[in-house]
Amino acid sequence: MAHEKAYDVSVSAVTQYLKDQSDEGAGRYVFAYTITIRNTGTVTAQLISRHWIITDADGHVQEVRGLGVVGAQPVLRPGESHEYTSGTALATVVGTMRGSYQMVAEDGTRFDATIPEFTLSVPRVLH
Repeated sequence: MAHEKAYDVSVSAVTQYLKDQSDEGAGRYVFAYTITIRNTGTVTAQLISRHWIITDADGHVQEVRGLGVVGAQPVLRPGESHEYTSGTALATVVGTMRGSYQMVAEDGTRFDATIPEFTLSVPRVLH
């Protein structure tokens, strides 16, 4: 149990629909998302890479993998957080994103930080 607490990172997201960048007539809906990554564990860890699973309302799945987040591979000491904003486009008015960040602790231990699923939605589409 103590081992799990050493390597613990929480992830939260806030989303925003970008109407001015979207083309609703062409079925292109653009969203921004701001992610906060907080090291809730007891060891310093660095975010190395990301894996996103983006699903639209038609069930189309896009997977995105890459190094870092928006050009950064932040090092987070216990209690520290890193926030960044990025975006994605969907072909439907609603979709979801989820995934994981691949982390490396200062002692060399590799672990994944789960990105809980969050919803992307054009305003007033969902209740």
